[in-house]
Amino acid sequence: MSRSLFGTDGVRGRANTAPMTADTVMRIGMAAGRVFNRGSHRHRVVIGKDTRLSGYMLEQAMTAGFLSVGMDVLLLGPIPTPAIGFLTRSMRADLGVMISASHNPYEDNGIKLFGPDGFKLSDTVEHHIEELVEQPSTIPLAGSPAIGRAKRLDDAEGRYIEAVKGSAARGLDLSDLKIVVDCANGAAYKVAPTVLWELGAEVIPIGVSPDGFNINDNCGSTHPAILRDHVVAHGADIGVALDGDADRVVLVSEKGNLVDGDQLMATIADQWKRDGRLHGNGVVATVMSNLGLERFVATLGLALVRTQVGDRYVLERMRADGFNLGGEQSGHIIMTDHATTGDGLMAALQALAAMIKSGKPASETFCAFEPVPQLLKNVRVDDANAALHAATVVSAIAAAEKKLGKSGRVLVRKSGTESMIRVMAEGDDSNLVKTVVDQIIEAIPLQAA
Repeated sequence: MSRSLFGTDGVRGRANTAPMTADTVMRIGMAAGRVFNRGSHRHRVVIGKDTRLSGYMLEQAMTAGFLSVGMDVLLLGPIPTPAIGFLTRSMRADLGVMISASHNPYEDNGIKLFGPDGFKLSDTVEHHIEELVEQPSTIPLAGSPAIGRAKRLDDAEGRYIEAVKGSAARGLDLSDLKIVVDCANGAAYKVAPTVLWELGAEVIPIGVSPDGFNINDNCGSTHPAILRDHVVAHGADIGVALDGDADRVVLVSEKGNLVDGDQLMATIADQWKRDGRLHGNGVVATVMSNLGLERFVATLGLALVRTQVGDRYVLERMRADGFNLGGEQSGHIIMTDHATTGDGLMAALQALAAMIKSGKPASETFCAFEPVPQLLKNVRVDDANAALHAATVVSAIAAAEKKLGKSGRVLVRKSGTESMIRVMAEGDDSNLVKTVVDQIIEAIPLQAA
């Protein structure tokens, strides 16, 4: 099944450039509205966004598309992506939309769609929407009396805040903690500090002054250096960094050390196993998660099940096999007992609860395992498919795997968004890891033959 519009996480691109133009986004609204116009009831869709300048334009275009096919629209304003999954289901909406490019810079934007169950759409449904977008004349428009109505929902933030607090351990008390939270000047700039403060913490918020241009700009989960500085300078117990749409999180210990998604999954899995809450006897992660995580969960008597890169694939495996914890090294932590997608705030609360139970500082709580040396390098190529299957590359990969043996692994894959090859290796010998990565890169043809 070919996919030209939807990628691994919705539609994404440079704002005001195809496909992220007002025209295309309006057609996506029309097509999605048509697909989810089922039954005789009055249909509704909820639309949220992050803080990018282009969000105003795309929100209006998307709204026009839905209204034209007879769907009512509830506009939520800036709100985290996981809130869309929650509100779509809790408000019995037929569809949910998040306008965001996640951790990308402000120049980009994207569209994420959620079904009435609160989960992201399947490949099959996205393909159907793509077909309609390419042939908009086949989409029947609503008659004049049936055109949809749009209005703003004023209490969306409050509803989500209560849901996040409700996901935490009963009676979670953060009153003894000083927490720096970096909201990346993004969608959680209001709700994240509010949640932590209402649970009792002393909160030092940063990245909470969005201006349409500064989302993810040297801040948030992909740029934690400023958070590290603030945690140490303020003598805080911990730092929490979200990305632009708050579906991922990383932490910083009181000593300024970074805690990534692998360490978070390890800590939460350990605690949930102790509490009898972990389902599936394991954790689902991607091929990018560190070998150290795999070895650690094995000591707990658990399995680490790996999927291809992308939180949607993690979630698919979790739902298929009954796991309730999974995620990515980047900080997408999925807890299906509480949310339908990665939720940075909810994951942070689970981590904080584990830290409080341990009675240890963050630097000791979130070091469940020693990461195996891992190196990732990207190579821009003319044709990623051709480069990946070149005989020289296949041979270099085989040689690397033989050198690392059972003490490491190699992963070479094409990027899902750019004409680029990603080369990753990990193993107990860091010098050997660097050597095999460099040898594979040297074998990659940069231009198509």
